[in-house]
Amino acid sequence: MTDATDKPRNPIARTLMGVLIFQLGIGALLILGDMQGLRLPSFGPDAPRLTEPVRPGDQRRTFRPDRDRPVTQPARDPGELPNRLVLTQSDGTTYRLEGGISDGDAERLGALITQADPRPDTVILQSPGGSVADALALGRVIRREGIKTQMLAGEFCYSACPYMLAAGVTRDIDPDASVGVHQHYFGENTFLPAGFAVEDIQRGQAEVMTYLDEMGIDPLVMQHAMSTPPDEIYVLLPEELEAYGFIQSSE
Repeated sequence: MTDATDKPRNPIARTLMGVLIFQLGIGALLILGDMQGLRLPSFGPDAPRLTEPVRPGDQRRTFRPDRDRPVTQPARDPGELPNRLVLTQSDGTTYRLEGGISDGDAERLGALITQADPRPDTVILQSPGGSVADALALGRVIRREGIKTQMLAGEFCYSACPYMLAAGVTRDIDPDASVGVHQHYFGENTFLPAGFAVEDIQRGQAEVMTYLDEMGIDPLVMQHAMSTPPDEIYVLLPEELEAYGFIQSSE
């Protein structure tokens, strides 16, 4: 017989419990901030820039992908990335999906992916992120179509982009690619009280964690996202990408 006070033994249950506690704290800070004009802790402009090398324990960077690029040079310089996602054929059945993720991109790009000829086998990603809802919806298209995801040296996938990366039936991430996560806005509306904003955050985080679990990614990766303000990015090291399931274990 199990005592009702026992801690949940399921890893997902433990994760969700931790997220709930974290979000209750966020809610308290938001409400306090509404009353006193406070802000969540952040390194702000003093945080290291994306151009500076990332080392264990020193992985939070100022999030300005329009100004800074990762320190390694990309195999292909796309110039200025488009504001909306663009799908282009790279070579045979390999395509590139790059640019900001905007509202409506899932419907538009989902149709292009499913109708592409030849059918995509692999999608190379490069994006500073954007709409979480569209990233999740596109990720489900990528998984449903049995498409692999890939990242090349020097290229980046930030914010909501890793959710598309997670969707690949296999994921090929160069050690010199840059994958980063941070807090998101879910249904942000400045005219709503902080309490309603917290409800939006909770629903959004629950959806993201369920999605990651479906894609075979450890939802604990969200601990880095939820503790990193939107104006910063937490860059995941190769060993973390392996630990959370983005890349296959070398063992």
